[in-house]
Amino acid sequence: METSRNIVEAVMRGGAPERIPVMDRPWKDTLEKWVGQGYPTDDNGNPVDPAEHFGFDVAGCGGWFEWHAKLGVHDVVEETDEWQLIKNGNGASLKWWKHKSGTPEHVAFDMKSREVWERDYRPHVVGSERERVTAKAVDDTRRSLERRTRAAVWTHYGNQFIWENMRGSLGDIALYENLLLDPGWIRDYCRVYTDLYKACFTIFVEEAGRPDGVWIYEDLGYKQALFCSPDTYRELIFPFYAELVEFFRGYDLPVVLHTCGLEEPILDQVVEAGFCAVDPMEVKAGNDPLRIARNYRDRLALIGGLDVRVLESGDREYIENEVSLLLEGMKRADARYIYMSDHSVSSNVDYDDFRFALDVYRRHMRY
Repeated sequence: METSRNIVEAVMRGGAPERIPVMDRPWKDTLEKWVGQGYPTDDNGNPVDPAEHFGFDVAGCGGWFEWHAKLGVHDVVEETDEWQLIKNGNGASLKWWKHKSGTPEHVAFDMKSREVWERDYRPHVVGSERERVTAKAVDDTRRSLERRTRAAVWTHYGNQFIWENMRGSLGDIALYENLLLDPGWIRDYCRVYTDLYKACFTIFVEEAGRPDGVWIYEDLGYKQALFCSPDTYRELIFPFYAELVEFFRGYDLPVVLHTCGLEEPILDQVVEAGFCAVDPMEVKAGNDPLRIARNYRDRLALIGGLDVRVLESGDREYIENEVSLLLEGMKRADARYIYMSDHSVSSNVDYDDFRFALDVYRRHMRY
């Protein structure tokens, strides 16, 4: 009997697993809602780990660190009962919900020019890896990795990277303008942060331990479109992706690229950069998971692709039909596939409906 780790390892490295693995990402407020619907809690009343409760085959175990240039800056500029406006250590003022999950609203940004970057932020990033990956972070990561390894699941470190960091530092307008007006600044930002990430992950891998792989979270598109042209990504962003992937290859670690929004137009670049897999194939953004499977089955492992709106519908017949079509379609395409929703599990999904979908998955998971 293969373990979860061995099955996912086969998917990531081009082998032939005996079944399709499974994972997913319920939101924090989804789990809180589910507690009222019978989801178990620990001794402190908190929702138990969904990876353990549902028997997911993949589990994260660390790799996060504070990437903001100025460490410890978390200034509450404005606050109501519903949200906080927080200025972070890269000079970005972002509006966050207090009681529910979601991406922040972009409000204001100080880093609007290369001069500001070089004067106020760049010096705080260069050579700062030991301030970011502390002894406590290493110890916490080691213990998490050991616990997940004992469970025989496929372990990974994870973090966002240069594109997400730039959107959260310059803001969308300054970022998109300077992709054209000052690409040298964009390259320098990416250079500095790529060096930082390699140094930080060196500490994690060598001092906390080597996981089975790495997940990089970079949202490169939105509904029906990319944030910039494929040529711009190829020139300014993907060379740094390829460098980071090559760095992890030195530790024999496969790297998964998470990108929300439309991703199909740049999947060739994802392959060329050396990523082993892509997620989440967001259907509502315009991706077609089965078309991706037909076109990339021999070049990428695929993760996700179940339109979460199917789960949100609560229609059991609809859920069974769509889960079955996705899984059987992936098998017919001979794709290396991990079953998951096409992004994350929102609080619009009921606990029993999610469990029902997993029951359908189990009936179709064998090759």
